[in-house]
Amino acid sequence: MADNMDDPEVASQTQHGSLLVSLCTYNERENLRPLIESIHEHAADAHVLVVDDGSPDGTGQLADEMAAADLRVHVMHRAKKMGLGTAILAAMNYAIDQDYEYLLNMDADFSHHPRYIPALRASMDQADVAIGSRYIPGGKVVDWGAKRRVMSWCINTYARTLLRLTPHDTSGSFRCYRVAKLKELDLSLVKARGYAVLQELLYRCRRIGCRFAEVPITFEDRRFGESKINYHEVFAALGGIFRLGVAGGPVRKEAAETVSTG
Repeated sequence: MADNMDDPEVASQTQHGSLLVSLCTYNERENLRPLIESIHEHAADAHVLVVDDGSPDGTGQLADEMAAADLRVHVMHRAKKMGLGTAILAAMNYAIDQDYEYLLNMDADFSHHPRYIPALRASMDQADVAIGSRYIPGGKVVDWGAKRRVMSWCINTYARTLLRLTPHDTSGSFRCYRVAKLKELDLSLVKARGYAVLQELLYRCRRIGCRFAEVPITFEDRRFGESKINYHEVFAALGGIFRLGVAGGPVRKEAAETVSTG
């Protein structure tokens, strides 16, 4: 089967439980095996979907090997690097098509540690979207310089103000979504394709009345490899947030205030 976005090759189709963990990868071979093993230490029943953007380091091949050995592991191959935003949307559509109850997305480099999965999962009892938050009491970031901290603070403040978002951490991708709510969103309407998809998803979730919860996490810098974010992505995200805020439009049902759990 051809490796492309419209007709993805997906390995290991099986019966599954309620939770799908998505890992969007590009050159994460060194991290992949220990990360998936750690995910299953903290959530033994979880299925894992690796969405790989044609990694030249062999991440996709390793994912295939793991899928062949473990029916909880699934793989979606994309022919080239298409970015985090489209990878997250592809994982969401997969979760909808395969009828999972929850989709939990996390970075594939151990910046988001699997030890927080149980808390995020538990918070879904009172929420439709649970966010692993760096910016509520108990949350923090380690090994970041001043420039990166200021940049993150500015993006979050900008998005919260312009899009009227109640979560404190709008730029982190460590989130658990109720798949039934993703069905309501109509993902075909999501315009962002880069990192701005993170804010747009929260914005669209707010507009359909989703309940938010935030779980404090410690964000740790990656163990291996290089960060994929750059200033071009940052400025593109700011532009996308601005256009979304200006477009506005009627809100079907206002969401409740975000609940912080710990």
